[in-house]
Amino acid sequence: MRYIDVHCHIDGENYGDLDGLFARLKSVGVEKVICAGVDLKTSVYSSRLADYYDFCYFTAGIHPTELAKSEFDDLEAIYRLARHPKCVAIGEIGLDYHYPDTNKELQQEYFVRQLGIASRLGLPVQIHSRDSAEDTLHILKENKDLLLNGGLMHCYSYSPELAKEFGKLGLHFSFGGSSTWSGNKKAKRAIAALDVGRLLTETDSPYQPPASKYGTFPNTPESIPEIAENIAAIKGITAEALTETVWENAHALFKKLNN
Repeated sequence: MRYIDVHCHIDGENYGDLDGLFARLKSVGVEKVICAGVDLKTSVYSSRLADYYDFCYFTAGIHPTELAKSEFDDLEAIYRLARHPKCVAIGEIGLDYHYPDTNKELQQEYFVRQLGIASRLGLPVQIHSRDSAEDTLHILKENKDLLLNGGLMHCYSYSPELAKEFGKLGLHFSFGGSSTWSGNKKAKRAIAALDVGRLLTETDSPYQPPASKYGTFPNTPESIPEIAENIAAIKGITAEALTETVWENAHALFKKLNN
């Protein structure tokens, strides 16, 4: 089987020997990974990983909780970086209202501006949304003309009913290690309700280890097989069928993976 991790954060601090990590990924069948940027610095770093490792790709974007150390001028640099042949999406971008000091208006402005960058470049987006479902959906509906190249609701955490609304916009949905936790009923219901043609696998490494590694850090893309097996079980299909469909879904959404 060939696996793909469509959203992870690999840096030079948490993982130790990166050559060893990427070798282990190939040994467990993880054939492609997409390293997600959360600000300009991590987007640049992810681009360098993609330059160095043949089966590594990346996204460029500014995460909603990273705005305090970002400025609008960074968006022009994100635009230039995203023209890289292995930048598959703008992300991760979106809204996060989890913290009490959130500047919602600023988050929304960055979100819309980055949707515009993706549209200009003909790229999909990777969307982060936490405690902000209503505004995320509203902004995406209001700017659906900027979503013509598709998008991913990364680490989807809302209800199956909301998934249906996001799905009307042509979005895909990825699930990580938290979807394997026995107490995460919402993720399991969403997976069960979604069409398999909209599902993708991720780890959000170094966070969200799957059930077998709960409490460990860092999580790595080596967890993808366990995540895929869990999704397959929920959908009532074989792991082989699930992973092949996910592979096809990823390459249909992130077209630069085909290069």
